[in-house]
Amino acid sequence: MHQRSLLSEDPQILAALPALPTMDDLPSEDPEEPGLPDEYPDLQPQLLSRTLRLSCYGGQELYTASDLNLYYDLAHPLWHKRPDWFVAVGVPRLYEGKRDRASYVIWQEKISPTVIVELLSPGTESEDLGRFAPKPALEQTSPNTPPAKFHVYEQILKVPHYVVFNRRDSSLRYFRLSGAAYQEQRVAETNPWIWIPELEIGLAIWQGVFEGLPQAWLRWCDADGMLLPTDTEAALQQRNQAESQIRQTVLNLLAFGMAIEQVAQMTGLSVLEVTAIAPK
Repeated sequence: MHQRSLLSEDPQILAALPALPTMDDLPSEDPEEPGLPDEYPDLQPQLLSRTLRLSCYGGQELYTASDLNLYYDLAHPLWHKRPDWFVAVGVPRLYEGKRDRASYVIWQEKISPTVIVELLSPGTESEDLGRFAPKPALEQTSPNTPPAKFHVYEQILKVPHYVVFNRRDSSLRYFRLSGAAYQEQRVAETNPWIWIPELEIGLAIWQGVFEGLPQAWLRWCDADGMLLPTDTEAALQQRNQAESQIRQTVLNLLAFGMAIEQVAQMTGLSVLEVTAIAPK
């Protein structure tokens, strides 16, 4: 299901499009942004991208990104937000079918992100949670001041699914766009996970080790809550299955009375490998 275009059909706006800045004209980084304190903010988005499997979209029909400038306002083309992670469905993976993106420019892409994930920290709580924060910050109303992140996601980009994860207490908050506003959805305290029916995929908290870091992580799952594997995990599973099948084949052939040399010839294994599998 593609998101609707965020561009007005106003002929004057459409006529001005060629003069608007493109992805190549806009900065791709914020040089004043402070460095990240540890590995987690880099690894968590990688895990989200590497476990994302959408049955209704192929890998070339969606775009995922992390900490990338997201430009959203035609009237203020330099205004942008930098989501920790997002996915836009119905958007080609490559920019103009040729190359990776340096930023995501709404007036070029014409499709808003479908899911945005923010990783909560004490310094970003009011920005990430908006009016749902314990101490909501006052919303900026000046036309020359960029609006807060929550307002942009809800009122301007109209992102259908917004997730905020706090790794410090393993809490997950899920906001779903209902009409013109976000409604917070209930998340179970035990084995918390959410289901996104439009994408036929869920998002769960997993306590495990990814890239050598033990941590509570967000990762995608199926309708039964079963975690979806990364590409590396899937390859390992396939290799283990293949090894298990060949081992069982060797045992079956030996049980039928075949000699070790015959089994080796039939399976392509060496005599030493068959001998190692054979019952002692």
